[in-house]
Order: sequence, then structure tokens, then C-alpha cells
Amino acid sequence: MADDITPPLEVARRIDAIDRKILRVLQENASLSVADIGERVGLSSTPCWKRIQRMEQDGIITGKVALVDQNKIGLGITVFVSVESNDHSDEWLKKFAFAVRAMPEVMEFYRMAGDVDYMLRVVVSDMQSYDVFYRQLIAAVALKNVTSRFAMEKIKSITALPVPAYQAA
Repeated sequence: MADDITPPLEVARRIDAIDRKILRVLQENASLSVADIGERVGLSSTPCWKRIQRMEQDGIITGKVALVDQNKIGLGITVFVSVESNDHSDEWLKKFAFAVRAMPEVMEFYRMAGDVDYMLRVVVSDMQSYDVFYRQLIAAVALKNVTSRFAMEKIKSITALPVPAYQAA
């Protein structure tokens, strides 16, 4: 069977100016009705709904969520954790990624270029909770170095991507 995955650049080229407006509106408020979204982008409900469905099928829209204030639910500490490893084998990475994905405190997990191998954004309630998390992390696999940086203040945090303007071919 041929590869059914469309390269990201090809998908991006198929997104026209109206699709981009829809994405901007949905990122602001995904709870709007299709009629409200259509009104904001200059479409009636049915064509707007079809565009949203197509973008969901194409994997452009990957889900719809409620955003929660972490402080108001008792998760007041954000930690950026840099991880260095001596082992860069595929087997080690699979084991490490499996362990990290299973840790609910990890909000984001990146493989990096540069002086750090991996970066994690971790959210916990207090220092004791972070210590428990840290002990689980270092027990998961052999690590060369783990550096924790505690956020003092959140100055900017957004979830909406800067949808590039449409450029006709």
C-alpha cells in the first residue's frame, strides 16, 4: 500500500485564506457554533462545516479542548527540565520517551539540537511533588545530567498558533 501521509507543506498549500480565517477563529474560541464561525469568516454554515471537517480529516485541526488555569487548580509550579544523555541509541530513546509520556506532569517534551538533548515542561503543585517527579524521571533510564529551571512568573502564554497569511501560488 502506498504511503497515505501527505507532506505538511502540501497540506499547507491547500489551506486557502478562508481556511486560515477559520483556524484563527477556532483558536480564539472553539466553542462557537459553525454558524457563528461562518459569519465571522464570510461563509454560510454548510460550507464552513465542510471546511472544518476537511481540516480535521487532513489532521490540521487535531482536537478541541478547554483551557484550564493551572494556578486555580493547585498546580502553581512550572519547571523547565533539561536532560542530557550519554546514550543516543534508538532503544534508549524509546524507553525514555515511553517513561516520559506516562508522566502526567509533563506538559511538553522535545528532542533538542544544541547543548541539551531533551527539554520538558513540567507542571506540579509544590516542591515535594516535583521531587517525586524528579525521582521517577531519574529512575526511568540512565541520564547524564538533569537541570531544573523554575519559572518565577508567566509573562506570556498563548495556545493560538500564528497562522501564516495565505499566499497564492
